[in-house]
Amino acid sequence: MDAVADTFAMMGSIIGNLLNIVGMDTAALTSFPFGRIIVSSVCAIFLLAIMLLSRRRRNQGVIGAGRAVLITGCDSGFGHHLARGLDARGFVVFAGCLFPNGDGAQTLHRESSINMNILKLDVTKNEDVTQARTVVQSNLPEKGLWAVVNNAGISDWSETEWNTVDDYRNMAEVNLFGSIRTSIAFLPLVRASKGRMVYVSSIFAFNCLTMGAYSMSKRGLEAFADCLRVEMAGFGVKVSIIQPGNFGPATNILRRRTGTEIWEKLDEEHQQMFNRQYVDLANDYHMSTCMAGNQDSSLVIDAMVDALTADRPKRRYLLVSKLDMLFFYAFPYLPTCVTDAVFYLSPMYNKRKAMLYSK
Repeated sequence: MDAVADTFAMMGSIIGNLLNIVGMDTAALTSFPFGRIIVSSVCAIFLLAIMLLSRRRRNQGVIGAGRAVLITGCDSGFGHHLARGLDARGFVVFAGCLFPNGDGAQTLHRESSINMNILKLDVTKNEDVTQARTVVQSNLPEKGLWAVVNNAGISDWSETEWNTVDDYRNMAEVNLFGSIRTSIAFLPLVRASKGRMVYVSSIFAFNCLTMGAYSMSKRGLEAFADCLRVEMAGFGVKVSIIQPGNFGPATNILRRRTGTEIWEKLDEEHQQMFNRQYVDLANDYHMSTCMAGNQDSSLVIDAMVDALTADRPKRRYLLVSKLDMLFFYAFPYLPTCVTDAVFYLSPMYNKRKAMLYSK
C-alpha cells in the first residue's frame, strides 16, 4: 500500500507541475468536487498507461539469435522439451545430457537445428562440468552465454528413517551440489552477458510430506538461489526459481520402487516398527498420487521460457492449479500446527497410526 500511495503522490506532483506550467492552480482546482474528479481521473489514466506500457515492454522479450543457453538434464522431461523449444526460438542450445548417446540426446540431435549442441554432463562430476565449460566457451555465439538452466535432478520418496545417510547424500549431490557446481563454473560467462540463472525447484521445497531427502535438497537449492539473486542484482544478472507441482507423468524424474525393495532395505528394528503391510500401502499410495499428476509439461516450459526471455522475469514461478495456488501462497504464513495438520488429517496418517508396531 505504501508503494501505491507513493506512486499516486508522484503522479500528483507530476500532474500538478503540468497544470502549473499551463497556468492552472492545482489547489484551486481540487477545492471543487468536480476538480478532484478530474485530477483523480487523470491519475487513473496515467497509472493505466504506465501499466499497459510496462506490460508491453515485458512482452517484448529477449531475442534468441546470437545468444546461448546451457541446460542441464536434457535426456528427458523438462530439460528435453525446453532444449527443443529454445532451439526453435533461435537460441544456441548446449544440452547437458547424462547419456549423450542415449535416445533422448540423439532425438535432440536428430530433430533440432545446427544450433543444438549435445554435451556429456554429469553435474556430480567436477571433470564433466569443467569440460562442459571448455566446450561452451569455445563455441559461444556473438552475444555470449545468456543463461544457465539448472534442471538436472532426481526424486524419491520415503519416510525419514527409511533412508540412509548415503541416500540423503546422493540426493543432495545431484539436486543441490550439482546446481552449485554448475553455477559457480558458468557464472562468469553469464555475468559477462548480464543474463539469467534459472533453478528448477519444487513445491516440496516447503511442503515436506514423506519427501524428506528430496525436500531437503530442494529447500537448500532455493536458499542458494535466493542468496545468488541478491548478489547478482548488482551485476545485472536475474535469478529465477521454478516451482512445479505434481508433474510426475510428464517427466522421467519419479523413481519407481516396490514395497519389497523398501522393506528389504530396513533393518530388523525398523521392520518391527513399520510393518510390511504399511510399507506396501504407503508405497502404492505415493506412486498412485504421483502418477495422477499433470501429464502436460507445457506450463513449466512456458514459465522457463518467460524466465529466460521476459524483460522482467519473476523471482518465483509457482506452477500448480489455481485452487492449489491459494493454499501454497498462504502456506508459509500459516501456523505450524495448521500446516502439520495437512499430514495428520490425511487418510494415510490414520492408517499409519493404526498399523505402526502391528504384526
